[in-house]
Order: sequence, then structure tokens, then C-alpha cells
Amino acid sequence: MKIQSEMEYLKLSKWHKFLYRLLSFFKAIPKKIGGGFAAIGRFFKNLVLGIGRGCRDIVATFVKGDWKTKLSYVFMGFGNIARGQVLRGVMFLLFELVFLYYMIFGGGVYYLRMLASLGLQGPSKEYNEILDQYTVVPHDNSFRILLYGVLTIFFVIAFLYTWRANIRQNKIAEEILRSGKPLKSGRDDLRSMVDDNFHKTLLALPLTGILVFTVMPIFFMILVAFTNYNAAKNDGFNNALFTWVGFENFKTIFAGEVNGVNYSAAFGEILLWTLVWAFFATFTNYFLGVFVAMMINKKGIKLKKLWRTVLILTIAIPQFISLLYVSRMFALNGLVNGALKSLGIISQSIDFWGTPTLARIMVIVINIWIGIPYLMLIATGILMNIPADLYESSKIDGASGWKQFSKITLPYMLFITGPYLLTSFTSNMNNFNVIYLLSGGGPTNTNPAISGAAGAVGYTDLLITWLFKITTSGESKYYLASVVGILVFIVVAVISLIVYSVLPSVKNEEDFQ
Repeated sequence: MKIQSEMEYLKLSKWHKFLYRLLSFFKAIPKKIGGGFAAIGRFFKNLVLGIGRGCRDIVATFVKGDWKTKLSYVFMGFGNIARGQVLRGVMFLLFELVFLYYMIFGGGVYYLRMLASLGLQGPSKEYNEILDQYTVVPHDNSFRILLYGVLTIFFVIAFLYTWRANIRQNKIAEEILRSGKPLKSGRDDLRSMVDDNFHKTLLALPLTGILVFTVMPIFFMILVAFTNYNAAKNDGFNNALFTWVGFENFKTIFAGEVNGVNYSAAFGEILLWTLVWAFFATFTNYFLGVFVAMMINKKGIKLKKLWRTVLILTIAIPQFISLLYVSRMFALNGLVNGALKSLGIISQSIDFWGTPTLARIMVIVINIWIGIPYLMLIATGILMNIPADLYESSKIDGASGWKQFSKITLPYMLFITGPYLLTSFTSNMNNFNVIYLLSGGGPTNTNPAISGAAGAVGYTDLLITWLFKITTSGESKYYLASVVGILVFIVVAVISLIVYSVLPSVKNEEDFQ
């Protein structure tokens, strides 16, 4: 279907318009993916060019700089101290001393040297004269080497960046002095930190936290995916060292059946169910939440505050309590089966959590009970901001209630909540609580090639619950869990980027202003 002009598109029927937009969306996916790879390529190209320019500037600054600048290449901050900028110079010098102490006496050099092998000597049995028996004596610790090796790499990068900033500060100081202007004193620097550059001061701590508690763990997790780290055989300390295995773990996931276990089939089935779950969990809550909000806001409805309060009570109760309680209610000997038997509706207990299809339906339905109150609150706020004139004018034109909803309410809601729907979809893909507390991921998949996979794959398992099972099972295959974690990130990132790029809220931001 080719549309040459906007007029041709306007002449299409609603069905053809929808079909055209759907085809355009799927046609745009390869272009979006290609654009993403191109952007990554441009980033690395600019990075290499930037490093090259920086190296040339470092050499030029050393050649043209005075003796104070030259000494700063070895003693960071010396040039600043010699020129009267004591506070800056002391900060640079202290950072250098801390870095050198860590690298020499804190084990930094050792961790970098051992990072390639992740340890040379594993645990050994040695005779203990006091206990009169052989005991396991650990030596190198692969886990610590990998962890502190990652920290050391980041510390080295931070040092190089600070050293480069030290050189740049000397160059700028020389240029200012040549122009006859005075340099900033320590007092001026402190005043700037709480005035002109206060935003940098405020962001320093959060950015450090993101780097330490988010970026580094992600980098560490990625590296674990290329090792054979697991608790049963290679924990890196007590039983044996773990080593680098390259892409073997990724081959295990995608190679098909290996030793009677088909990890690719397990991953594909769980991924499909994860997407189905995320779709229903997002849109059932969304539309039913909007419907409930519209019913409560409707003119003539009494006790509106009471109905909102009743719904909000489900939010006030911790999910850990409510979900476990509901799970027990629908057990074989639970309250629901007991009530149905006493009423004579059933003669045998219904296995809600032991039947695959029924278990999947149950988690979706119970999630509606949990999610509607949140959407009701969000929708209530948005509905109150829709101009009443739109509804009044539509009534004059003879629009029915359905026309008002489909032409005014729903487009307005979708435009405002488009980004929320995307984040809700991605968060539902990682919705650990609902699945694990209700069904525990069960019932267990009956396919031997899938059930034999690490973590005992279940029919209601999401990728996130499967990942949890892999790490907490008997073998605790952390290397396999890291691979799954990387794949989850890729799936979520691709879906988020594609959908975000076509959201009306982003493309046509000015439409509802």
C-alpha cells in the first residue's frame, strides 16, 4: 500500500488507515534498528576522534607550557599550587596520592594483573596440625578479582580523566595570566560551587551513586556472562576458581538442544509468555482503570470519595501480604474451592495453580485487581483536565456517549499517558512480585527438554522469575543468569526505543498544548 500524498491518506477508510499505519510501523523497525547501530557507530567514532584530539593537545601543552605545567604532568595540582590556586591543587594532589596508594598498597595492580586469568591458584587441601585433619585452604578469589578488577578499571578511567583535567587547568591558567587577568582564588572556587556551578555540586553525589550502584553492577553482570561462575562447581573461592569461557554461555542459550536440554526453546517460550503477560497486564489495567474513573466521575454518582477510598485501600495493603493471601485462597484446599463445594457448584477442587492455561488466566485477572486503583487515580486527574466545552459542543452536534469517548476522551488519554503505557509495559515484563507470590512461576513445564533447564521452568514464569530461579537453584548458575539478564535488557531496550520513537506524545508534542 503506497500513499503518495496526505490527501490520499485522508480519503482512506478507517480500516485502511489503521492498516497503513500498522504496515508503516513494521517497515520502520529495520530503519530504526539501523539508525540505532549507526548512532552507536558515530558515538565510538567521535570517541576515538576526541581521544586523538586530546592526545595532541596534551603533547602541545607540554611542549609550550612552562616548568610549572610540565611538573604537573607528574605531580598533579603542582601548577595550580604554584600559581596560587591552592584549593584546586590540593584536591588534584590528594586524588593522585589516593590513586597511587590504592594501586600499590591496596591491590589495584594485583587485581588488574589477575583479571585476565581470574586467579592462578585455587583452593587446596592442606593438613591442619591443630585439627589433625586435612582442611580446604583457599588462595586466589576469582569473584573478588573480577569485582575489584572492574572497580580498578573504573578508578583508572577516573584518574586519567582527572589527570587530563589537571593538564587542561594548567593550560587555561597560563592563557589567563598571559592576558593579564587574575586567576580565581580558592574562595572564588567555593563561591562558584554554591552559585554559578551549584547544579554541578548538586548532581555530583547522584551521578556518583548512579556510577557506583548502577553502571558498575551492570558492567560486572555483563562480564560474569563470559565466565563459568556458579555456586556448585566454580564459586571462585571455596571449591574451584572460575574462568573466562568466551561466548559459550550464549551458545548454550541459542544452540538448541544440548545434553537433552533445549535452552533456546525455554527462552523462546518464556519470552513469548512474558510479552503476552505484559500486553494483557498493561492494557486490561489501563482500559478498566479509565472505565472505573469515568464511572466514578460521572454526574449523579453519589459517595464518590467512598468509592475512591475503597479502591485505594488495595494500594495501602502491601502486595507481599495481599498476593500471598489471594494465592492461598485459590489453593486446592483454599477458601474459594471450599465455598464452591459447599454451594454444590463443584464436586472436586479446581487446581487453579496446577493447570497451565488456568494459572496464566488467574495471574492476569488478579493483576487487574491490583492495577486498577493506580490507573483510576491517574485517569481521574486527566479526565478532570479535559475541557468541558469539548463535550458540550459534541452534544450539540448529536454525538453519542461512545462517540464522545472514542473521539475526545480516549485520544486525549492516550496522548497524555503514552509514555506511561510504555513504562508500564516494560515494568510488567519485569513484574516479579505478582508472578512469584501468586504462582511461583508454576506449574512446571511438562516438556522434558524445557523442564530440565536450570531453574525448573514453569508455565507462568517470566524472564525475571526464571532468572531468579536460576540464581537460587541448587547449582546457582550465575553465568547463565547473566546471559538471561543481558537478553532481557536487549529485548526491553529494543521495544522501548521503537515504541517511544513512534509515540504521538513525542512526535506531536504540540498537538494538545
